[in-house]
Amino acid sequence: MSKRAIPTWAVLAVCCVAQFMVVLDVSIVNVALPKMRADLDLSATGLQWIVNAYTLAFAGFLLFGGRAGDLFGRRRMFVLGLGVFTVCSLLGGLAQNGGQLIAARAVQGVGAAMLAPATLSLITTTFTEPAARRRALGAWSATAASGAAAGVLAGGILTDLLDWRWVLFVNVPVGAALIVAAIVSLAESRAKARPGLDMAGAVTVTGGLALLVYGIVSTDTRPWGSPPTILTLVGAAALLVAFVVIESRLAAHPLVPLGIFRLRSVATANGIAATIGAALFGMFFFLSLYLQQVNGYSPLEAGLAFLPAALSILGGALVGTRMMTRLGVRRQLVIGPLMAAAGLAWLTQLSAGDGYLAHLFGPLVLAGIGLGLSFVPMTIAATADVPIHQAGLASGLINTGRQIGGAIGLAAMATIASAASTPTAGYDRAFWISAAAMVTGATLALALPGKPKPERHIASSEAVLVEA
Repeated sequence: MSKRAIPTWAVLAVCCVAQFMVVLDVSIVNVALPKMRADLDLSATGLQWIVNAYTLAFAGFLLFGGRAGDLFGRRRMFVLGLGVFTVCSLLGGLAQNGGQLIAARAVQGVGAAMLAPATLSLITTTFTEPAARRRALGAWSATAASGAAAGVLAGGILTDLLDWRWVLFVNVPVGAALIVAAIVSLAESRAKARPGLDMAGAVTVTGGLALLVYGIVSTDTRPWGSPPTILTLVGAAALLVAFVVIESRLAAHPLVPLGIFRLRSVATANGIAATIGAALFGMFFFLSLYLQQVNGYSPLEAGLAFLPAALSILGGALVGTRMMTRLGVRRQLVIGPLMAAAGLAWLTQLSAGDGYLAHLFGPLVLAGIGLGLSFVPMTIAATADVPIHQAGLASGLINTGRQIGGAIGLAAMATIASAASTPTAGYDRAFWISAAAMVTGATLALALPGKPKPERHIASSEAVLVEA
């Protein structure tokens, strides 16, 4: 078939906006939770599951979504995932009770899990020239990195000025426009060889990850040592062990060829992604609580308070794209996390009633720049040595690593913070753990190859592009 010329700027714009939506929806509901609770008469547990249902489905289905894109078409999975995400955003905004809202958020997470890996794999298969690929990954990383902070800001503005339902409704026109743009601007690409999907592997890894995240996030309502928590985590371990056995011994065409983890850059980058996820989830969650429950900020004020963090992450990612050509991936992945760790450690000095400019602005900017500097080299390290037919798999892995790290880190922080004598003392402990996570990420970066060559395995001739 003849290939269709696709404007690369259009591919990049569509993929970046879609990834921004996915990341934004992890945090956009946070500042709207009090009004959701009052409107829908939710219990404290039900309130937590508005956030957890999305995270659980998103993390559980990411690997499946990434591999499905490689096998069945990345544009196809992009449009399908975006359609599910958009429809469920509408249904969530129309929800009349907590059960409807939680169900809509869960299926929305499944759509996000199909969509997110496709955004990154479409970029890595479209941009094959080294400098262009580096700039494209920089733009994608910048939008992904700033999405969480922007979500808190957008949630506060929409909740205060309109209604909590608009934190979901806002996705509908954007999603509909993106579907049209994707159909017009994206060419289909998939792995050259198209073996059948490894269903046994898909079921075990999806079930195992879902149970793992469920067991962890449920510790907000029951102890780690309770029988339900232990049984859930044991079940998760059993499914994940079964997955490893299936992938290494039984599957003719494994969902996740375990040999990919022999690539030092892939294994290390996914470890760093987990530490960044833990730090991000912890910073935004506990700082939101501090601002609203300790200092009495309104949702709008709390959202605006995160604006310097969002701009700093965005700026750090854009500057980091250029710095990396001189510093290299490994060195920048040491400097960025250490800067973020310093900002997070600074937040441990917060007390009730502290002024914003004197005590919050500085650490938010420092942590934001450090996180922004980390995203671009982390993404490049995670995809650099991966053959193009596994681009979706690599994308699913890096997103999964960040989500699992965030879920585990936030659950651990919540448990430790709840044992403190005062809320602010608990928040201080959480910020120390977030800082320690970033130091761990900087330490892991030392294991990266000294001079990685991100484009070594990228060859456009390996991709199969077909007209839609």
